Amino acid sequence: MKEILDEVGRWREAGERVVVATVVATRRSAPRPVGTSLAVSESGKMCGSVSGGCVESDVFENAIEVMRSGEPRLLHYGISDDMAWSVGLPCGGEIDVFVEPVE
Repeated sequence: MKEILDEVGRWREAGERVVVATVVATRRSAPRPVGTSLAVSESGKMCGSVSGGCVESDVFENAIEVMRSGEPRLLHYGISDDMAWSVGLPCGGEIDVFVEPVE
């Protein structure tokens, strides 16, 4: 989370709403450890990472919805090891991502 704080602060100072998505659990191999975060600004800017790219577009879409609704969400991403290689997700693990507005 530390790596996104400065950018989130700048966005908030500029008057933008911000949503933060944080990895809260991992199982098996995962691209990012628990505690890593991705921030999304009202204007669509992003900083940080929760997955190394493999699910970030979906997290972004959910972040926009959380920004609209104000309701946090817990997202779950996972895929079997066998299927992971066929769809280009070599990590094969599972991650849970909590998405919440910054107040």
